Amino acid sequence: MQKWFIVLVGLLVMAAGTAQASVTLLLEEPFGNFGGLTPTGHASIYLSRVCAASPVSLRRCDAGEQGVVISRYHRVSGYDWIAIPLLPYLYAVDRPDEVPDSVSAAQVAALRDSYRRMNLEELAPDAEDGRAPSGDWIQLVGAAYDRTIYAFGIETTEQQDDEFIQKFNSGPNRRHFNILFHNCADFVRQAVDFYYPHSIHRSFIGDAGIMTPKQAAECLVTYSKHHKDLQFSSFAIPQVSGSVPRSTAVRGVLESFVKSKKYAVPLVSVAVLHPYLGGSLAFAWLDGSHFDPRKIAESRSAALQPAAIAEELESNRAPSGAGQ
Repeated sequence: MQKWFIVLVGLLVMAAGTAQASVTLLLEEPFGNFGGLTPTGHASIYLSRVCAASPVSLRRCDAGEQGVVISRYHRVSGYDWIAIPLLPYLYAVDRPDEVPDSVSAAQVAALRDSYRRMNLEELAPDAEDGRAPSGDWIQLVGAAYDRTIYAFGIETTEQQDDEFIQKFNSGPNRRHFNILFHNCADFVRQAVDFYYPHSIHRSFIGDAGIMTPKQAAECLVTYSKHHKDLQFSSFAIPQVSGSVPRSTAVRGVLESFVKSKKYAVPLVSVAVLHPYLGGSLAFAWLDGSHFDPRKIAESRSAALQPAAIAEELESNRAPSGAGQ
């Protein structure tokens, strides 16, 4: 059984549970040059009972549909949030049998461009020469080719999902991305807090008040521990194998500085002179080591062997349409 299929079925099992749907926080590792500079990664949400009527409007899923991934982006056609079906978001294809086991950078670019031409021309039209445009639209599809993703999901009700759809369809969807106060993690915080108020909050010590993907995931895991009546699941989505460079560990703001070798000596010197900063750096080091999404997600998903996943999905999955 292919690894991507195990991942996809695992996500559906998370959503199925005891006939409950879920809102799932996707914590995505950083990659590339920008990821090396700011290793806080990316965050998005997966809703198992909500689907995309278009990339900028939502609806209830029909039977057999797999839900939608929604996130905030910086420069994609002037929109604040965009919704992409689960399989294309992870692998840039519409059908499971099209997902490759291994990819090169050229193959990833071709898969993304093919999906864009069929489904996203309005958001990312051709360049003047007819080729694929440059820009941040590539973040919309094929995320699992670039990075490992950790999924942390908590159950939702039909009423919650319907209210979420109504709120997002009726509200403004205009770009106001700001890396400090309106970033992707802020979007996830607002979305999850819509379902469970005050479940996610900023860290003013570890992240200097900036909302980060790792902080959002840690808050949701903590929330689940204090609300054991709510079904909670986690799952690791591995980066697809191939020649594409591997993603790296996701970190918080101060943790990024503390664990960077090039900043080690200057930070130690400053910390000695400023005890408050030294305490903050020590907290960032300890907190970053305490919450390791790789260990949490992978240890919880280790029990989901292929045969068990398929059996659980077949026996527990509830109908996706209205009236379930």
